[in-house]
Amino acid sequence: MKNKLKHLVPVLLALAIITGSLSACELKPKAQQKVSKQGFYFDTIIQITLYGTTDEKYIDDCFDMAKKYENMLSNTVSYSEVSKINDAAGKEYVTVSNDTLELIKKGIEYGDTSDGRFDITIGKLSDLWNFSEIAENTDSKDNEVDASVVPSDAQIQSELSHVNYRNIHINGNDVMLTDSKAKLDLGGIAKGFIADKMKAYLQSKKITSGIINLGGNVLTVGEKSDGSDYTVGIQKPFDESGEPICTVKIKDKSVVTSGIYERYYRVDGKLYHHILDTTTGYPVKNNLYSVTIISDSSCDGDALSTTCFALGIDKAKELINSLSGVEAIFVTDDYSIITTSDEYTVSKE
Repeated sequence: MKNKLKHLVPVLLALAIITGSLSACELKPKAQQKVSKQGFYFDTIIQITLYGTTDEKYIDDCFDMAKKYENMLSNTVSYSEVSKINDAAGKEYVTVSNDTLELIKKGIEYGDTSDGRFDITIGKLSDLWNFSEIAENTDSKDNEVDASVVPSDAQIQSELSHVNYRNIHINGNDVMLTDSKAKLDLGGIAKGFIADKMKAYLQSKKITSGIINLGGNVLTVGEKSDGSDYTVGIQKPFDESGEPICTVKIKDKSVVTSGIYERYYRVDGKLYHHILDTTTGYPVKNNLYSVTIISDSSCDGDALSTTCFALGIDKAKELINSLSGVEAIFVTDDYSIITTSDEYTVSKE
């Protein structure tokens, strides 16, 4: 439990920076009213804050959406549509909802965009490395574990051979994995997808100002009630105090970060992290600690943050520069901060 709380530090950091102290029960002009609630979904703390209203109904509706999508998309929920696809791998098609189909198609699209560096069939390889369980259950301050937890190269190559998003076949709303040993894992884009759905719902209810934070996926609705930008903190890698390395000012945008400090362990001082290289099966090796994506869509931010981390700074910059409305912030292993443009105000703490 101790380490599980440690992994929530980036989430709590974001909540602290982007939320204020105004109580929703105070009698204030509508522009200053707000309501904020926290919940626990996707194995993390989420928080939604709305401005210009004190009605909790809209947040409760968003929490209902979180539960619905978790039960639909999680491969750890035995009756989810994704689990049904995995159970039927190599055997038969499974009929899925329009939402699940939409997300799978997005995953395939990101696979094409990244030339396979982002791959939603990485499930078995991720299970083999087992970063979440191992990192969360170690009592070591540095997440030092026994060498026996590291998979053998033979195991890694065996599971890697089944990572190929092109083995996903779609016929209408029917989906099938043609490789019987493949496993679909939408965890790399699901939170962003859900955040986007929540924002669309809130906008349909005429909510014009708010913050959706799904465990580090920060998506803002409009601008602050006073017309100013939101300030979002970017976690300083490996800093357990929650200190941000920098902040960025945004309005009506998504901020998503992928970093090696989120889930990792060490063996004899060597760090193994959860961002896996789909060309080798091992954790990505480069000089990056984290990549933050600023975009309109949180789902795009999810996929691109992982993709850009895997590509490394130079190739990631090329990719970002080829896309419209997307920017990146890189934190290197010497804590340098590199941005793809000056469009957003990034302040180093």
